[in-house]
Amino acid sequence: MAELPSLSQTVARHGLAARKSLGQHFLLDEALCARIARVAGDLAGRHVLEVGPGPGGLTRALLAAGADHVHAVELDSRAVAALAELSEAHPGRLTVTEADALRIDPVAMMPAPRRIIANLPYNVGSPLLIGWLARAGEFESMTLMFQQEVAERIVAAPDAEGYGRMAVAAQWRCRAHLVLRLPPGAFSPPPKVWSAVVHLVPHATQPDPVLARAMERVTAAAFGQRRKMLRGSLKSLGDAEGLLGAAGIEPTRRAETLTVAEFETLARGLLARGG
Repeated sequence: MAELPSLSQTVARHGLAARKSLGQHFLLDEALCARIARVAGDLAGRHVLEVGPGPGGLTRALLAAGADHVHAVELDSRAVAALAELSEAHPGRLTVTEADALRIDPVAMMPAPRRIIANLPYNVGSPLLIGWLARAGEFESMTLMFQQEVAERIVAAPDAEGYGRMAVAAQWRCRAHLVLRLPPGAFSPPPKVWSAVVHLVPHATQPDPVLARAMERVTAAAFGQRRKMLRGSLKSLGDAEGLLGAAGIEPTRRAETLTVAEFETLARGLLARGG
């Protein structure tokens, strides 16, 4: 690593001024990058997907932490050029792909055991997570940085502010914990809000696609009209009172009071009646 330029030198050399259109906020503090790599656990023998590496601060930390291979996906051609130096310093351990992360298949890109570790661009963090959750069983873990508000929605408990479809989707498939908070000043340029890292470990057993679709229907209906009692918000599914009664759930409750397990019971009930 000694022959590499510093991160700030890399930014200057490649004209890497962060672009708002790409949701870029670069993490240039090498100690913080190393800390994120540590909370992801032992990386020996692991293939790691990193999205939006920018000048490569976290990429350096992942390689230093012993990742077998880092697969970095970057949309910004300036950053791709900057990462070439890092690739040369770690022969055979870093692959940089210039692409939109929403359009790539991480399972096809790298063999198991797979992890995802990334400081996600703010504007695509949530849709990326939703896509990865649908295939959560393919990954050992996901250690992801979001805007703090988004991170808190992912780990929120029932009745907590922010509890909604994102929390249910994440916690149905994974154990999710908020492991690190970072102030705006940790980034260049500083965002207007705090950021936070969420560590997600997929459950050993993942739901089948048919149940997953039913779960999506139930949560979309319930949270789509979250101010309503469930007997009203679930009307679009047909016989809401019957569905709730079969699940042992009071029809006067609201979506934000239901546990993930209760949502699954509703989804299974919807399937059982052919919904």
